[in-house]
Parts: sequence; C-alpha cells; structure tokens
Amino acid sequence: MSRSGAEPFADRALERAPERTLEQALARVAEFNGRLGAFASIEAQRARAIAAAQAEVEASAQPLRGLSFAVKANLCWRGVETNAASAVLAGYRAPYSATAVERALASGATPLGVTNMDEFGFGSSGENSALGPTRNPWDLSRSPGGSSSGAAAAVAAGLVDFALGSDTGGSVRQPAALCGVSGFKPSYGRIPRWGLIAFASSLDCVGILAREVERIERVLAALSGEDPRDGTSLAEPPLTPLAPRSLRGLRIGVPREHFEAGVDPRVAQCVRAALAHCEREGALVRELELPHTRYASPCYYVVASAEASSNLARYDGVRYGARVEGDGTLQGMIEATRSRGLGPEARRRVALGSFVLSSGYYEAWYVHALKVRRAIARDFERAFESVDVLVGPTSPTLAFELGARTEDPLAMYAADVLTTPASLAGLPALSTPCGLVREGSADLPVGMQWIGPAGADALVLACGAAWQRASEHHRALPPLHASASAS
Repeated sequence: MSRSGAEPFADRALERAPERTLEQALARVAEFNGRLGAFASIEAQRARAIAAAQAEVEASAQPLRGLSFAVKANLCWRGVETNAASAVLAGYRAPYSATAVERALASGATPLGVTNMDEFGFGSSGENSALGPTRNPWDLSRSPGGSSSGAAAAVAAGLVDFALGSDTGGSVRQPAALCGVSGFKPSYGRIPRWGLIAFASSLDCVGILAREVERIERVLAALSGEDPRDGTSLAEPPLTPLAPRSLRGLRIGVPREHFEAGVDPRVAQCVRAALAHCEREGALVRELELPHTRYASPCYYVVASAEASSNLARYDGVRYGARVEGDGTLQGMIEATRSRGLGPEARRRVALGSFVLSSGYYEAWYVHALKVRRAIARDFERAFESVDVLVGPTSPTLAFELGARTEDPLAMYAADVLTTPASLAGLPALSTPCGLVREGSADLPVGMQWIGPAGADALVLACGAAWQRASEHHRALPPLHASASAS
C-alpha cells in the first residue's frame, strides 16, 4: 500500500494536554511493564510534578508538549537513580540531568520513567542487566535487542511516544529493528553527550526511538545543538528538519557486504523488496562495495573495549554507587566492589580492553584498529561521491530467543555487524521497519538501515520519512501494543 510522498505527518500527540493523559499512560506502563521489563523505574510522582509545571508554561514555548518519553538508565536525570543497569551503581542518584534530558523537559515532553538496558551498554539482547531481561513486545519469549532494549520495547508497546537511548555500535538501531520501530543514531556530537554515562567516548551517541521518523525529526530539533559543557558536541545550532520530500530521484547505494553470509535470507528478502518499492517510487538504486566492512566488527570491539576499560576504571567503590569492603584494605575493597558489582559481560570487556592497551599489544591491536577505522571511514566517503544514502539491513537476523546466545559471546557480537561501520565512521544512521516475517506463531519485524554522509542527519531523516509516507510497515503493531491501546 502506498501513500502520498509529500503528505506531512500530523503528530496528534502534540495536541494532548500533559496532565490529561498522564494518568492513563502511567497506568499502562504499570500494567504492562511486569511482562515486558522495559522500565527499570516508573517515576510517577516526579512525572506528575513535571506535567503540572509544564501546564503553566505557554504551549508555543514547548515544541514537544503532549509527548511522553522514557530515559535510558545511562542518561543522568537529576534526583533519579541512574545505574546503567549495573549493580556497581546501585543507589546512585545523579546530581544533574544530561543535556538531552534537560532539553526534552524544557521542550514540554513528560518523562514516565527510566528504561532497562544491557549493563553500561554491553550487549545486544537486553539480557546483560542487573535488573533482569527485557522482552520483545512481538513475542515475549524473544529478545528486543540491545542495549537500548527497554527504550525500544516501551515505544513498540505503545507505552511512550518516544524514548531516549544511546548508540555506541548499534544500541538504538538494532533494538529498533527487532521491535519494529524507528531508531536514529545522529552524527557523532549532534546531540551533546553531557550526562551520558560513558561506554566508549569516541563512539557514544545519544539516540532517539519513536514509531514515526517525523516524530524523531521533531525531537532531534529540540535536543541537538552545541553544549559548552561537552567539548565533543558539534559547534552548530539545533538541526532544522528538511521540507517533506518524496523518494523520486534519490540515489540509493546498496552495499554488497551488507547482504553477505550471516544475513538471514528472510531479512535480505524483506529489504530487497523494500528497495524495489523505493525504485517504483522513483529512487535510483545501485549496488556498490564497502570493502573494509568485513573488518568493522573486530575493529569495533577492540576500540570500544579499550575505551570501556578506561571509562569503567572509575567504578571502584570510592566515589560512585555501591561499595563492598572486602578484606579491609583499599585494594581489597576495590577488587571486591568490581568483582561483585560488574556483570560477566562488563568484566569481559574490561579484560579485553586492558589487554589491547597493555604494553606489547597496544601497537599490534589498538593502533592497528584505529587504522582500520580510518579505512572504513574512507570507504564511506568514496561511496557518497556517487550516492546520497546507503541502505541495507539493520540486523542480520530476526529477534532471537532469550537465552539463545548468552553462552556464545561471539554470536552475540555478530548482532551488531551491520551497525558498527556507521558508528566507527561517526555517520548518521536510521533504522525503519520494512516488513514482517512469520516465525512459529509470531510475526517478527525487519529493519532497514539508512546511512548518510557525516553531518547529513536531516537528509537521512527526510529519506526515512519519505519511505514511511510511501509505505505502511511502520503502522504494524505488536499484540502487546494493541492490548495497551485497548486498556
């Protein structure tokens, strides 16, 4: 089914009064979160106070007024426990709010709570959480992806209008694909990282999840812009969305490497069908090569683990979160705190990162990975000389069963194989739904990834919005969403 390529999205949620619908939203979250595990905490009292204060402000000064949202557990929210789903930060209440959270509140959006995630962002399934796993609204026996697992599940189940996540190697895009929603990783520095608990500082981005791309555009306009507290934020004003466009004349590049071994044939078929739809809408589609893509995953895990090892050194029981006394010595306290406070995957990343940064291995591993990272970025630069955007699958597989990959870290890491290249190059990338695949008794969504040149965030979102105006895939709802809407 096709719709007009120029008809703009009418965001009816913006017409809602914050207080009028808040109680209904909180009731839905409370009812369905037990089954989903999407929220780490529901901040009902705080949400009511915020909504009451926002009601006193002129609506024209609040571009996100009427929208409910959720905050990922690694984004600081003043006075709320910000634990990154790790026992080592249990009880830590942030003394300030992240820039993204501040700006969402100032724009009139109402936060309902904090969403679950893989500990510190280490994972692709939502299972590496000290708070327990998150479940996929399409099939509660399956993973919603990760690490922004709770954020994606909350949006897919219709519990919030949008959610703030973080994307280091695909942590917004991959769960968006597995949950059938849209997820956007902006260009590195587009949304300031101030107040985001660091995983890998040269890769971390604050991202946005919502059902409609045009809602993401509106939220990005409110959250983007330079922050003097963050030296890595882009020295640019807030991003202005482009005028609605169609797909006609758009030059789409299709990387051959994104359809190679490891990609489920059913996923590839869905994406190919979507690309054929784009051609019927007037897009110009051609295949091309990104030869260094095959090295992106090992490169990412060397760089990200090295940076994670450095960033996690601060969690030692001295300043933040939990403390375990150990044998009574300082070293014993640090060892006991980290051993009990960090989960298996966090310890694995720290060990790997410490190894690649160690004397004798630094040049062979870390420095070499930085050279590969630059080669991957050059591949993208050459590709964008002849195309406007690149399109391919977001995740190589459908949502997998919970527990299916917990004993095989390499299989888990493979879930990010198609999202890490754009992360390493710092490029804007968007996942949008492009179809459903029947597996067993469940329909499972497939995501299509749009990648643009550095800084071309507005173009990527405009293309994703044009796709959604020309198709209906984003309107498909999981059974849990229908239940939430009817409650």
